Amino acid sequence: MIYFLHVFYGLIMAYFGLISPGMLNMTVLKTRLDVGKIESVKFAFGAAVIVFLQAGIALFFAEFLIENPKVIAALKMVGVFVFFILAIFFFMLSRKKMEAKREISKGNYFLKGLGMSSVNMLAIPFYLGISIYLGSENKIIIEFPYILYFIFGASIGSFLLFYTYIFFAKIISRKISFIATNINIILSLLFLSLGIFTLIKLIV
Repeated sequence: MIYFLHVFYGLIMAYFGLISPGMLNMTVLKTRLDVGKIESVKFAFGAAVIVFLQAGIALFFAEFLIENPKVIAALKMVGVFVFFILAIFFFMLSRKKMEAKREISKGNYFLKGLGMSSVNMLAIPFYLGISIYLGSENKIIIEFPYILYFIFGASIGSFLLFYTYIFFAKIISRKISFIATNINIILSLLFLSLGIFTLIKLIV
């Protein structure tokens, strides 16, 4: 059961962490509309593979740092900082129209997914902040083999989110402006709340 919970938390964090209409989601959406389902699934799978690696790197550092009791408070402050940065990031996204990568050229879409997901600079700080928060709340155990299940769940969650964009491509493409604004505002408020909540727990 404990292994399932780690997979579940990884899946949920990845799904809702990526749900905002950003570069990857808009590109998988455009690939689905312009090229077809098979190629968009290849792109999604490639992007999900990189999420597995990014979450693994974040959890490795979290495990390494959390083993030292002296840095627990500092790690929680890092988590607060990450949450506030994410809140600002999603707030800024809510104020501009999100578009897909304009040119979807031919080629290996699995490799395109790998490449575009690799340049997502927010992924590692996101999983680092989330894992530290969940670890401090005793929701997950940041040590092997539990972190393996968490990052496996994160990879599954990211693929499921991409597939959601693929499956509802036509509906999302018609409502993307409304969805982008509202989802990003919700995510901004969520991370702001998490940051404030974590900061209060540190102070009190």
